[in-house]
Amino acid sequence: MRRKIAWATLNQAVSGLRFFFGITLGRADLPVRIPYARKAKTLPVVLGADTVGRLLEAVDDLTCRVALATAYATGMRTSEVVAIRIEHIETERKLIRVACGKGAKDRYVPLSPGLLALLRAYWKVARSRPHLFMDGTEPLAPATLNAATKAAAAKIGVADVVTVKTLRHCFATHLLEQGTDIRVIQMLLGHAQLTTTARYTKVSNTLIAATKSPLDRLGLRLVPPS
Repeated sequence: MRRKIAWATLNQAVSGLRFFFGITLGRADLPVRIPYARKAKTLPVVLGADTVGRLLEAVDDLTCRVALATAYATGMRTSEVVAIRIEHIETERKLIRVACGKGAKDRYVPLSPGLLALLRAYWKVARSRPHLFMDGTEPLAPATLNAATKAAAAKIGVADVVTVKTLRHCFATHLLEQGTDIRVIQMLLGHAQLTTTARYTKVSNTLIAATKSPLDRLGLRLVPPS
């Protein structure tokens, strides 16, 4: 009977077999014959700006709505958004400090005028401390934010493809379409390698549509005028 298993699960089995034959049995020639499975490289899902707006407006809970808007406005990861503390928001410098992001690295993301106005309005209602986004006495959980995203996505008919991470993809792609240097986007996303950021060039339909074909430069008349 065929079973569907995750790539990670399959590669765990491969690792076990390679260790068994190579280390336990001392057969150094065998592990190289048991290759790891290569996960298919798929393009990230990206929504149009209007759809992102409808998604955010469809979130019922205020805290989740503002947290998701922050994710889209800054490109932060889910874990980074829920970890924002009040002291991380530097209003004078128009920056948000991402403390101990992926790889235990700090970085800064922009605090745009629109996001600053939104966070100030939210603060007047929520008054949350020490974290910006709280669920009672605890920081907002990533699972809660994911559930709110799925519920909102279902309302607008995109539930099958949208997660919180989708907003990060949208942030990067929309910046790229606006002409932002890809190295700046790399820094904002906290990518160690530019090649990781470069995949967003493959999902930017605006850039693809604006690409001039070399045929257009030739000025040929290949079909007689009607």
